Amino acid sequence: MAGLGAGLGARPSAAFEAGRFQPLAAPLRPVRSVCIVAGKFIVPKRCFTVSSRLTWVEDELMEIRKSQEQSSIKSKKRPPLRRGKVSPQLPVPGHIPRPSYVGSKGLPELCKGQLHDAQGITGMRAACKLAARVLDFAGTLVKPSITTNEIDAAVHNMIIEAGAYPSPLGYRGFPKSICTSVNECVCHGIPDSTQLQNGDIINIDVNVFLNGYHGGTSRTFACGQVDDSIKHFLNAAEECLEKGISVCRDGVNYRKIGKKISKLAYFYGYYVVERFVGHGIGTTYHSEPLILHHANENSGRMVEGQTFTVEPILTMEKTECVTWEDGWTTVTADGSWAAQFEHTILVTRNGVEILTKV
Repeated sequence: MAGLGAGLGARPSAAFEAGRFQPLAAPLRPVRSVCIVAGKFIVPKRCFTVSSRLTWVEDELMEIRKSQEQSSIKSKKRPPLRRGKVSPQLPVPGHIPRPSYVGSKGLPELCKGQLHDAQGITGMRAACKLAARVLDFAGTLVKPSITTNEIDAAVHNMIIEAGAYPSPLGYRGFPKSICTSVNECVCHGIPDSTQLQNGDIINIDVNVFLNGYHGGTSRTFACGQVDDSIKHFLNAAEECLEKGISVCRDGVNYRKIGKKISKLAYFYGYYVVERFVGHGIGTTYHSEPLILHHANENSGRMVEGQTFTVEPILTMEKTECVTWEDGWTTVTADGSWAAQFEHTILVTRNGVEILTKV
């Protein structure tokens, strides 16, 4: 579950290069075209092609661009997200330990960063492995006509059958066991009677509390057949997460995560939501450090044995965020779609261990 937060950061430089290009005899000019970055096939909004001689290539690229624009227009015509009916809170057996915040609607105090010894790392691995398994299961449920409430119920049962507690349930009064954020919902969507439709996208955010440790992860899934432009958007959002994690290791400034993510998002023509942040996680659900996903100049360095989440949210257009009256559901002001991917990581001396990677 994304933490609330905000930070000031400089706009990433337009000179950013997301890959190495071989010298060409003919001059280059920017167009919207196909580009391969880090081995992934994605259609960015900013790339390059030869401006002369290979005119047939330009014709092909124009067709791709036209198809993208038509897909984008089609997506924007989908009905706006509406509040559905929220069913009663599901019970948790009494023998399953609860986090300390359950029963309190206040905001728990933000504690310092969490460092783990060998026993703590073992506990975090177990909690995060369960969260990853649950998320994989949740993804198999995504199909047209299913309600987000039905997904929540199935996930809730899997978590408690594993002897764990669904971390969001009761956190500041949150009424459900997972967050389900559909289409323009940026994050913290409350599962309800909303039925998924063919062509939708949905972020499912899973957090579990197992044997005293929290583990969290999320992914944005496509429901049925989605437009190519949406597929490219999801690929870019996931790659931003991977790039942000790739800079992490003992002694590195936290700000490098946001700079790496924002540069890649800018290259693809998408935008990073600055309002929500990653956070420390362990025996406490949310703690320092707060991980900004946009370019920033904040101080602070990673420490070996530390665990925190990296969970950037991208939007297809530059827009503000609006939170509904329920105090949780946050959507884009203009209805443009959003995508989020999240992992919990353990900082090591030479890099990181992604604890929620199956």
